[in-house]
Amino acid sequence: MKVYATEDIRNVVLMGHGSVGKTLLGESALFVSGAITRMGSVEEANTVSDYDDDEHKRKFSLNLALLPVEWEGKKINLIDTPGYADFVSEVICGAQAADLALVVVDAVSGPEVGTDRAWQIAERLKLPRLIVVNRMDRENASFASVLAASQKRWGGKVAPLQLPIGAHDTFSGVVDLLHMKAYMGDKAEEAEVPPALRDEAESLRSSLIEAIVETDEDLMAKYFADEELTEEELARALHGGLDQGLIIPVVCTAAAKQVGVRRLLQVIAASGPSPADREPVVAGDASLTARSDGPVAAHVFKTAADPYVGKLTYLRVISGTLSSDSHLWNANKAADERLGTIYIQRGKEQEPIAKLAAGDIGAVAKLAHTATGDTLCAKEQQFVLPEIAFPSPVHSMAVKPASKAAVDKLGPSLQRLLEEDPGLRLTRDGGTGEVILSGLGDAHLDVTIERLKRKFNVDVELSLPRVPYRETIAKKGAADYTHKKQTGGHGQYARVAIEINPTPRGSGLQFSERVVGGSVPKEFIPAVEKGVMETAREGVVAGYELTDCQVVLFDGKHHPVDSSEMSFKLAASQALKEAVAAAASTLLEPIMLIKVRAPEANAGDIVSDLNTRRAKIHGINPDGGVSVIEAEVPLAEVQRYASDLRSITQGRGHFELEFDHYGEVPPNIAQKVIAEHKKAVEAAHSH
Repeated sequence: MKVYATEDIRNVVLMGHGSVGKTLLGESALFVSGAITRMGSVEEANTVSDYDDDEHKRKFSLNLALLPVEWEGKKINLIDTPGYADFVSEVICGAQAADLALVVVDAVSGPEVGTDRAWQIAERLKLPRLIVVNRMDRENASFASVLAASQKRWGGKVAPLQLPIGAHDTFSGVVDLLHMKAYMGDKAEEAEVPPALRDEAESLRSSLIEAIVETDEDLMAKYFADEELTEEELARALHGGLDQGLIIPVVCTAAAKQVGVRRLLQVIAASGPSPADREPVVAGDASLTARSDGPVAAHVFKTAADPYVGKLTYLRVISGTLSSDSHLWNANKAADERLGTIYIQRGKEQEPIAKLAAGDIGAVAKLAHTATGDTLCAKEQQFVLPEIAFPSPVHSMAVKPASKAAVDKLGPSLQRLLEEDPGLRLTRDGGTGEVILSGLGDAHLDVTIERLKRKFNVDVELSLPRVPYRETIAKKGAADYTHKKQTGGHGQYARVAIEINPTPRGSGLQFSERVVGGSVPKEFIPAVEKGVMETAREGVVAGYELTDCQVVLFDGKHHPVDSSEMSFKLAASQALKEAVAAAASTLLEPIMLIKVRAPEANAGDIVSDLNTRRAKIHGINPDGGVSVIEAEVPLAEVQRYASDLRSITQGRGHFELEFDHYGEVPPNIAQKVIAEHKKAVEAAHSH
């Protein structure tokens, strides 16, 4: 593939709900442009963009894929993205590299949950949008109803650029409303507008022209003065209006039959924004425009592991020109990176290219330090581009190696997957010692575990994480314990007297001593503290760490021969257990702050559901047709909340969760937790 100039590049992300034909639309674009000679299908698992084994198995996209298409002197970098909610991180990565969002909508279902999610991402990134009503060959396909639903949802900026000729079995072409020409069949052969559609086409053309002239003051003045507007003037205004987000054109296709796909590529090539049309990118104090003679700056928007070339870094050139066999500076990591061959990526295939102009997209293999979101630039002129914002994980599971062989490989293998997928998090819970893998839903974690097995041959077991309860006391307590053991030779002897007092929440466990008269010699006091601290860490009543109390050693006794550090440590351990029993032990649980965003119609159901989870509702605030519900809720009650909220809101709700404080567990629930601990201890002893 040749090197394209910035003005001839179009970076376009395909986004929308799941199963609306985004992957097939990309495949069809490759086919009609001659990039591939055989059209693949999702069912046969042979499309260019769905090349991953997991995608073949599940029959939907899990990763973004690059599909560069050459069309009439322009290079259109199509970026196919998943529609399933759990893989929204890939959509964000793809949108980050794009200048135009093709929001693909099903001709039967119209805008859906995933459409709204894609729209919000495009809105946040200020991406111009073009709506593609795909699958016009489906039974009950209706362009008119999808157009009406889109206009109701997103306002008068939504304007039809095309009119379909027929629907379902009779969908045979499109009418270009700007030029009033029909384009028939998969070859888009030019024809006259069918007489039966002329009146409707004229009416829609009038509303299209109104939408276009509203984006340009000079044209508006001519329009109201009843002066004739040329097609060139309208096309120029459409290009500018689309770039500024002042108009959202609607086109129609049937990707499986390639009908309308050539005209879609024509619209992107003629009216879509090039990187040079977009606003400058702000990097600290600098403002970067897409100029090939500008300072070099490239933004990494995805990292992938390729079985043949190793780690692959996908990047977009923001400014300057990127050349193969050169050195760049990673401004985020303050590290030098050597760029070997630069590739044009098409699905899983790589094609070497000498250089990439400003605005173009490519891939580089085997960078040592670079991760998703990093900026590559010249060391002499450094920039740090804004980080990519990803949603926080909402679904967590404990990960355990299924075999001894997997123990050593688990950490490094998971780390490799985390590099590829910015939606994942890996933590170790200090309270329970478990390794916690968090993602955006159960399907997200299932796919991750399957990849772990397939790519690294590491088998793991997933389980619901243990809630990191804490133990504490409600009142003052004391204990006096003597440890005595007589065997042949030296015996063991130590007496420890302690008292335990409650302290404020969050103060942790404190140890002090006020021994007088040397009843416990100074050299044995560290052993007493060690015995107290170790026992407190393991828990006294339910196997959870003891906290928020002060232990004071106030008396004791030693034997000149039989006393030892071990004796005092054991005596301290038992004394603590007796003191806690006397001090009315209670359990504490993590209380989380939850913020749920969902349609106003679902707010009542969400609040009712949260009330069953022992939540304290802080407030319900409206925010542009969405309700924001804020509450505090015990972690134990929301471990599976991601899937529950999805069913309450049909996938339209999402939430954020963060730790706030530890609160007391109600006695009935505490009894269950303690009983389960005793059962687990008995089971462990019986083995």
